[in-house]
Amino acid sequence: MSRDTQLKERWELLVDRLSAQFADGDPLDLDAIIYLVGVQELGQLHRRFKKDHKLDLMHIAICKLLSPYGYYELDYVDEEGWPHYTIKEELPHLKAGEQSVLMKEALVNYFVENDYIQ
Repeated sequence: MSRDTQLKERWELLVDRLSAQFADGDPLDLDAIIYLVGVQELGQLHRRFKKDHKLDLMHIAICKLLSPYGYYELDYVDEEGWPHYTIKEELPHLKAGEQSVLMKEALVNYFVENDYIQ
């Protein structure tokens, strides 16, 4: 099976499972799944977040997701439990489609590593 085919199949499985669990089956988009990772990484699962905190959660998720690629590194966790990352390497300039593929791959890897999907 080609890498692209495997990524596509795993992505569809991930979207289906997360959508069933968190959106009553309505398909979640890429941003919504990134947001869920941010909430998971913060560990404050039952808290309601304001708009600016939602953006912060997405930033946490992106840093966490791209850490295995060498772009970010966890620096510290503040007194309120928010992780802070430092940039290790600047992200390359990618076209929108390339960004989407990178994030989907990172998300799939994250959920495979956390035994949510195989």
